[in-house]
Amino acid sequence: MNIKVILTTEDQAYIIKNMYPLYLHDLSGHYGLEADHTPNQHGIFENSNHYQTLQDQYDVQNIWWEKPGSLYPFLIMADEVPAGFVLVGTSPYCSKDVDFFVHEFFLMQPYRGRGIAEYAASNVFDKFKGDWELFTNPSEKNRTGQQFWRKTLSNYTKGKYEELYGQTTDGYKLIFRFSNR
Repeated sequence: MNIKVILTTEDQAYIIKNMYPLYLHDLSGHYGLEADHTPNQHGIFENSNHYQTLQDQYDVQNIWWEKPGSLYPFLIMADEVPAGFVLVGTSPYCSKDVDFFVHEFFLMQPYRGRGIAEYAASNVFDKFKGDWELFTNPSEKNRTGQQFWRKTLSNYTKGKYEELYGQTTDGYKLIFRFSNR
């Protein structure tokens, strides 16, 4: 399988935006009926009932293409077909003590278990040298995601990464940190 990770342009934004509701639906399975992870009254996975359509949700995501040099929306392609995305931020869209933050990472289900996600993560990490952070849901329902990040970061850093639990801007999470300087 031919895998590519490409930094998208505004002309390609719609591809990531098309996959984003699938990502949010996927996340809801890790959180169950927890607040902020269920659909609003219009069936959209957003915190506010203000979002009535997927177009409303798409418009919010435009920031990823409006802040080049700070926000990096990557598309994961498998044999020329969109398979997922990685959204990476730098200052001011990350903690002050890190250079790069993985905001969102998603691979559609048909592509999982084939090494594509690990390849994509490593490819993105190689594009930027510095101190990295990402976090994920620490619950038992997200055991697969936790294992993915442990394996991927262990392979990428040769075991030199930090793992801790703590409060983040998105609640209590399992936090991973590493440097690839």
